[in-house]
Formats: sequence, structure tokens, C-alpha cells
Amino acid sequence: MRLYGRNPVLERIKSNPRSIKRIFVEHGNPETTYVNQKAKQFGIPVTMVPGSKMMKLARNVNSQGLLAEIEGFSYLTFPDMLSVVKEQKGTLVFLDELNDPQNLGAIMRSLGCLGGFYIVLPTHHSVEVTETVLRIACGGDNYVRVAKVANITAAITKAKEEGFWIAGSVVENGQDLTQTTFQFPLALVIGSEQKGIRNVISKHLDIAVTIPMANPRMSFNAAHATTILCYEIFCQRKNA
Repeated sequence: MRLYGRNPVLERIKSNPRSIKRIFVEHGNPETTYVNQKAKQFGIPVTMVPGSKMMKLARNVNSQGLLAEIEGFSYLTFPDMLSVVKEQKGTLVFLDELNDPQNLGAIMRSLGCLGGFYIVLPTHHSVEVTETVLRIACGGDNYVRVAKVANITAAITKAKEEGFWIAGSVVENGQDLTQTTFQFPLALVIGSEQKGIRNVISKHLDIAVTIPMANPRMSFNAAHATTILCYEIFCQRKNA
């Protein structure tokens, strides 16, 4: 896999340098000295290239003069994730058939900023962590662990058995988010961009929550809704 751009590459150097295989730096990049120092510290090869070569390497993606070849994304198993989340008193975020890599990247960026959130993706009919996702995540991928499960309904059921309270985001007819007190440990379910949460999953929710809006004919996309909900969860979790 490849990382493109200043923030994704520099954040990976800071947080997980062992996952980097090689770094390409465009001649004249202002981060050259820092990158060389860190790369030498961790034994990462650095190749200086002209702008024309960088454009080819980046496949016309705006790399901001930095590109890193990295190991493939490392997923947790769901049992391991449950253990970590319970130990760290974190929050699970189930993404039910999310298909837009830009939405997943934006969600990872937001959850990376907030901290203490763990993403669960189904193995079928779902986006996975790609180069596009990592570029949009802008380094947030280093702070959000992700698990993939064959059956997300079974995973939610398992979380309930482990004592997790299950909340779901719905566009309408849910409890007003501003009037909701969440119970912890908590798992949040976010539906797909087009269909929302599937009926087979809805029946497992302990509570459905709706974000209040001034214009009810509008709606947030999956990434915006997740950010708003998780910020509220973050605030309540701090005081729980």
C-alpha cells in the first residue's frame, strides 16, 4: 500500500514507523530534513525524486511531495477487539454496509481525533481500508483499530452478551440526541449511505437516536452523522 501526502506520511513516521518500507521525497520538500532524521533512526530507506517522478509514483494524486510504501493494513480479530475495548473502556462503532471509501476515511479521521473508538466492518458489501481511505483519514488510521467480521449481526449480538449497550443512528423517529443519556460500555451502529441500518440489525438496538436538524428534509451523510454522534459519546464517556 501507499500513503500520499504530508499529514498521512508524517503521522505514520511518528506513530508507526516500523510499518514503513520506503519513503519517497520530492526535491525541495520542506520536510526533507525531518524525514531523513526519522528514517535514519528507524532504518527506513529514503529516495529523493524530481517532481515529474513523484507525479508518476503518486499516479497523479496530490502527494504534497511525500509518498510512503507501507505494509498492508492490519485488522484486529473481533474477539481481540472486544478484549481491548473492554480493557480500554472504549466504544465500538459498527458500520453496516458502508460503501464510500471517502466516508470511511473521514470517519477514521474524526475518531482518531476523539480517541477511544474502534471500528467494525462486515467482510461483504462493505468498503475496506484502501489507499483512498488512508489518504482521507489523514493519519487518523494510526489511532483507530479496525476489525472485519463475516456476520455483523452476530458480532452485535456478541457485544450485547458482553454487556455492551447498542445504540443506532436513524434519520427520523429516534430519540433526540440532545436528550439522550448513553449507557456504557457502548456500541454505536451506523447504516449505509443509501439504506441506513438494515431491519435485521435494527431489532437488536437498545435505542435509536436521531440528530435534531432545523431542516428535516435534509440529512447528514454517514461520516458527518458519525462524527456528531461520537463527539456526544466522547463527552458523555469522559463524565461517565
